[in-house]
Amino acid sequence: MRFRFCGDLDCPDWVLAEISTLAKISSVKLKLICAQVLRDLLGEAIEYDKILKLTSDAKLESGDVKATIAVLSFILSSAAKHNVDKHASGLCRSYEDKQSSLQDRLRACSLRLSQLGSVCWRVDYTLSSSELQEVNEPLVHLTFNVRDRECEKMTAVPVTLSANKFRVLLAELKQAQTLMNTLL
Repeated sequence: MRFRFCGDLDCPDWVLAEISTLAKISSVKLKLICAQVLRDLLGEAIEYDKILKLTSDAKLESGDVKATIAVLSFILSSAAKHNVDKHASGLCRSYEDKQSSLQDRLRACSLRLSQLGSVCWRVDYTLSSSELQEVNEPLVHLTFNVRDRECEKMTAVPVTLSANKFRVLLAELKQAQTLMNTLL
């Protein structure tokens, strides 16, 4: 069976297996758990104590609670990713309230392990050298200042390129930018 929130593909088996766990939770409590999962997806702190309290009467084990969080996270983020409209999502009203902000957050975080802060550059052109016979190739020195998403620490990544390699890098970056502009 194909599902729109899965991009009109088959739903993963692990998600289908966890539906029975979700069925043990009342719709009101499921809505409150969804609100916590959405907080996590939006980069805020999730309150596990609240989730444990909400699932206590369903007598879920620790693994079931974690699976509930994982399956709701998958369903909600996939629904946002595939632009499932608000009325098609019968899971909970929380999704309706947070759909556009969730899509913005997922766009900002997707496919990024780190974030580029700034780039410093310089070009060295050696006119003569006692060690080289012929020197006529400029070298491009780039320093990428990269912010690690996990610890928010900036790291300098130095790179030295020949002029030809720099031209290739520049052309590929322009192609990537054009592609990104067409996707957004």
